Amino acid sequence: MDTTAGNRLGGALPPQERLTALRERVGKLAGGSLGTHRLLPFGVSAIDAALPDGGLARGALHEISGLGGDEEDGAVAAAFLAGILARLAPPQPVLWCLAADDLYGPGLAARGLAPHRVLSVRARDDRTVLEAMEDGLKVPALAAVVGEVGALPLTASRRLQLAAANSGVTAFVLRRWRSGALAAAERTAPVAAVTRWRVSAVPSRPIDDEPGIGRLIWQVELTRCRGGVPAQWILEACDATGHVALAAELADRAPAPAERQPLRAIG
Repeated sequence: MDTTAGNRLGGALPPQERLTALRERVGKLAGGSLGTHRLLPFGVSAIDAALPDGGLARGALHEISGLGGDEEDGAVAAAFLAGILARLAPPQPVLWCLAADDLYGPGLAARGLAPHRVLSVRARDDRTVLEAMEDGLKVPALAAVVGEVGALPLTASRRLQLAAANSGVTAFVLRRWRSGALAAAERTAPVAAVTRWRVSAVPSRPIDDEPGIGRLIWQVELTRCRGGVPAQWILEACDATGHVALAAELADRAPAPAERQPLRAIG
């Protein structure tokens, strides 16, 4: 190793300070600092505590998938993602690449993502979705790039991660598996995503003991997090500002591991 470069990175410092210096230098090379302005906190302490530095890394690749039937249609996962995108600032356009023509604008708006911010690209298949994502990640004017795919080869995910780091544009892969066999083969296959999330709907809770449809509740699992801690939470679905909240009875205590439930509601 070049010792001069090592000194510039803090070679004489303790390990944790050397790591901080290295991250700051890499952040500058990627077009910005990796400080707090390169993070997107959820604003929920239980979630932010599980993430490195207290928030979702921007300029990185993240994967989100559903559970059960939602592994195919991705409705709840898309709603969770829309809330994240709604909170990205400044509110620049979002490029959303997909092969199925089923993106629902009012559903995005209900989670805080204004439809006029979304640039939709209809691609032929997973391969062309990934190609469109990589092209989009070269445009710094975008807030984020989303791609809906079933297959995500490790090499392709590495290319997306590198492109996101180079431009500072955040990338999200929304997994949609067209069959149970494909889901089983791909669900735990390695990818270069910084975080991997799994979101599912659980039975809704009544609002003020009123009958009828209650508040939408999600089980959100952080199944992998580079430098963080895998965890899961029971959350109230994000509102029109894009924010989620711990379900009321869990707000003052850590949630116990939740038993997975069949899909009951679409977010």
